Amino acid sequence: MRYLKIAVLCMALGVSGSTFAAEERALLSSPLTGMGDHELKAVTVTYAPGQSSAPHRHGGDAFVYVLSGHVRSQVEGAAERTYGPGDSWFEPMGAHHIVSGNASATEPATMLVVFVAAPAATLTVWDRAGAQSPPAARTQSR
Repeated sequence: MRYLKIAVLCMALGVSGSTFAAEERALLSSPLTGMGDHELKAVTVTYAPGQSSAPHRHGGDAFVYVLSGHVRSQVEGAAERTYGPGDSWFEPMGAHHIVSGNASATEPATMLVVFVAAPAATLTVWDRAGAQSPPAARTQSR
């Protein structure tokens, strides 16, 4: 219900859901055994109803698992797909993620994203500078 109220308020003010950064929560960051040059980082990403991200690339391989809701996703060169709870996909490092967003205008959508990358890697690089920057504290945990 909270997300519906936010969406209605945004529509009334003429603000698109994609204007705001998706809510991210760091879960884990750990070096990989025998792979000192890579680590595993896990986050949850929640899109409010109708919210989407700007096109971007990732600085590490990403495994994505939908926990709730429905997520639209498309990597350049592939067809757009909608994923629901229990669905998952893989994005190789550097793939151009051109569509990523909530498929519903009324319900939130949450994903578990697990990255494997070099410790200093910038995990999300937006096509347009400043298109969607997470808070600095979360940037390091991604």
